Amino acid sequence: MTSEITKTLTSSHWGIGVVHTRGGQIAAVRSHSSDPDPSPLNDNMVGGLTGRARVLRPAIRKGWLTGEDTERGRDTYVEVSWEKALDLIAADLRRVRAAYGNDAIFAGSYGWASAGRFHHAQSQLKRFLNTFGGFVRSEGNYSYNAALVAMPHIVGGDFRRHIAEATRWSVIAEHSELVVLFGGMAMRNTQICDGGASKHRMAGHLEQCAKNGVRFVSLSPLRTDVSEGLNAKWIAPKPGSDTAIMLALAHSLLERGLHDQEFLDRYTVGFERVAAYLRGASDGTPKSADWAAEISGVDAEEIVNLAADMATHRTMIACAAGLQRADWGEQTLWACVTLASMLGQIGLPGGGYTIGYGVNGHIGNITRPFRWGALPQGANPVDDFIPVAMISDMLLTPGATYRYNGQTRTLPHARLVWWAGGNPFHHHQNLNRLRRAFQRPKTVIVNEINWTATARHADIVLPVAAAQERTDFGAGRSDNILVPMPKAVDAPGEARVEYDIYTDLAKRLGTFEAFTENRSEEDWLRHLWAKTQQAAQNFGAPLPDWDDFLAGDIIELPDPNPEQVFLSEFRADPSAHPRPTPSGRIELFSETVAGFDLPDCTGHATWNSPRDRSSSKFPLALVSGQPGTRLHSQYDNGAVSLGDKIAGREPVLIHPDDAAVRDISDGDIVELFNDRGRCLAGALVTENISPGAVFLWTGAWYDPDFDAPDHRDRHGNPNVLTHDRRTSEFSQSPAAHSAQVEVQKFDGPLPKITAHDTPTFSEDPRTQGKA
Repeated sequence: MTSEITKTLTSSHWGIGVVHTRGGQIAAVRSHSSDPDPSPLNDNMVGGLTGRARVLRPAIRKGWLTGEDTERGRDTYVEVSWEKALDLIAADLRRVRAAYGNDAIFAGSYGWASAGRFHHAQSQLKRFLNTFGGFVRSEGNYSYNAALVAMPHIVGGDFRRHIAEATRWSVIAEHSELVVLFGGMAMRNTQICDGGASKHRMAGHLEQCAKNGVRFVSLSPLRTDVSEGLNAKWIAPKPGSDTAIMLALAHSLLERGLHDQEFLDRYTVGFERVAAYLRGASDGTPKSADWAAEISGVDAEEIVNLAADMATHRTMIACAAGLQRADWGEQTLWACVTLASMLGQIGLPGGGYTIGYGVNGHIGNITRPFRWGALPQGANPVDDFIPVAMISDMLLTPGATYRYNGQTRTLPHARLVWWAGGNPFHHHQNLNRLRRAFQRPKTVIVNEINWTATARHADIVLPVAAAQERTDFGAGRSDNILVPMPKAVDAPGEARVEYDIYTDLAKRLGTFEAFTENRSEEDWLRHLWAKTQQAAQNFGAPLPDWDDFLAGDIIELPDPNPEQVFLSEFRADPSAHPRPTPSGRIELFSETVAGFDLPDCTGHATWNSPRDRSSSKFPLALVSGQPGTRLHSQYDNGAVSLGDKIAGREPVLIHPDDAAVRDISDGDIVELFNDRGRCLAGALVTENISPGAVFLWTGAWYDPDFDAPDHRDRHGNPNVLTHDRRTSEFSQSPAAHSAQVEVQKFDGPLPKITAHDTPTFSEDPRTQGKA
């Protein structure tokens, strides 16, 4: 007899899910009926949670257990009891603290983890370690780190507030005449949002833009980086040349008297320095359209005409977050603000600029009405941190000095690394270098659902419950919907809820009361819901009690500012609403940044040539980005993600002209390579990518072949090819989009993909031969 289907709600970064269970197993996860444009990513979840790669029991790397000098990533594992695993962790934490202090513990632990307010992986780990004396943290993110550092100097305030205050797309649909998309605005990115994307609104707003006759221009090497329904004009510059184009547009405005001097005088400082640079006074090179055409490959007349079009129409400039993830990425941001300031439309409905439209589905569409309840992490007694993209540097060169945001800092010496809710072997650059770096610490601990590459480079791997295997509530960082998340199924094997893991560790370390506050998991959930209820009451939207909420449906709260226009108050009265910069205005030239005395940042928007340049050896520009088939690397072993691969490999887009000269046909397995590494991928020959560039999606689980040259990745992970030199000494941000490669057809025997399997297990050598 077939068991009946039971349905419960869940939340994820790509939307609300309705979990269908049968006989205690997840049979499917469907989208919620309220979502106007649901993501297909829910279809990854069954395979991702029940696949061969699931971590089922605590496991210890054999070499770490025996003290042998074996290599992380290649070693076998011994499965042990929870008691043994936690005893080993507690002993090692005590050892490191006693010998080196808490600043030898690194738990920056970057990554999106799973949705849910209480069971947030990093918050749980950080709270636990803060009660044990603290840890070295990481600062910033891989998505828009350059903006987090640079924009407070240029426009003032926390950049996270800038994107929360972005002009709404409904306003753009009503007031804009022209939207210029530097880097495009890929719809695949708008299906996700950190913490939850309950309703996907972007498609509807863009459809309204099209109906209202708003024109779009997309500057990107990828044609599909903008919705097809917008009928956008496609301009395909060489990757990495956007700053040059922006400066040339600014030069054209200046030379033709199309800039708004009144706006510049009232709302900005430093334009005279910028104007001199645009005219070539400092370096003898005017930043003209002809100059930019040589760099970008975009016709000079096209640039001049676009500048005039922008100046004579209500224009919104959208700068994709990905453009700053390149050499000197801070300069693209500064050039964008400079160009928008010269047009003089900042603060007007449908005009100005936004950096980061499309980085997630909520920017310009919705924001939360108030702060939700969240697990307090407590105070971290350790002050030290590293910029988020300097993990390899920290592990390889402890004690080295570096520049960051005007400071000279020293890299800490991490003896113990603990990672929860993330996968650096997905998001970090130059994975061969990262592999070398991961050999350095004495101990690496990873909490994981699946045997990702990060788990395979750990000494202790703890199996943890997924969001559908525990009770929580969903409320995205910028969402307006609350989602009940009752437990749908039991966790498989011996996987446990992380709060219970840390509670047991806290008992061993004498921090039980500090960590738990004598609350159980359910006590904490009720406490956080009560905090959310109080905030909702103050907002004027009372919420039901916890039990009724958990048994009910989603709750949608009012949009707090549906007519939002970025910087409108500043424009209306800059004296009453000054920007939090030294001058109170937009700083097109920053005395503060100029005072950093950096050779690659003069205090205003500047062009610097990329470090990786096209050559006969590596003639193709590598572009990589978020796929439409998964979020980052989450559930790469799910049905949607697997269904898009070519012979099990990630697809790489290549133009027919570039394919023809290399004798590559659609569907061929190809090898991408440069001096940093190499990987296999499946060729997708298409005119949607511009000549001279290839596009490889991010997120294929790293699968090194240790018998191949450069430990070639079998699976198609672009970060074996990207450099780890970061944007500049200004923000030390990731610069994944500045990489040159060559591509050739792969004619050898295809190696088996092993990334979605478990590693090899062996018996505990200390118990062999014992009765």
